[in-house]
Amino acid sequence: MKTVSLIAAGLLCASLSTSTLSADLTAGAKAAQSCMMCHGENGLSKMPGTPSLAGQPETYLISQLRQFRDGKRHNEVMNVIAKPLSDADIDNVAAYFAQFEVELKRH
Repeated sequence: MKTVSLIAAGLLCASLSTSTLSADLTAGAKAAQSCMMCHGENGLSKMPGTPSLAGQPETYLISQLRQFRDGKRHNEVMNVIAKPLSDADIDNVAAYFAQFEVELKRH
């Protein structure tokens, strides 16, 4: 049973990591320009109530964008923005924002 669980976990991890390999970061950067209006330059938000996208896990970003696009998650602005995005568009944007490393520092 442990072997089956380990194999399943390995397959899941492999399938989750393939989107980065197939994502087009150049296309993601171009598409992400419209995101930066609210989510900030390189996805670092300075707008209250608007989350930063930089450094978020790619699978999380993909999931959220697809939920907005498919109407499973509701936000007046995001539903409209995500509606025309293809799976490839979403993968590219998610890979673009996920590539950034965010570091918290104490002052």
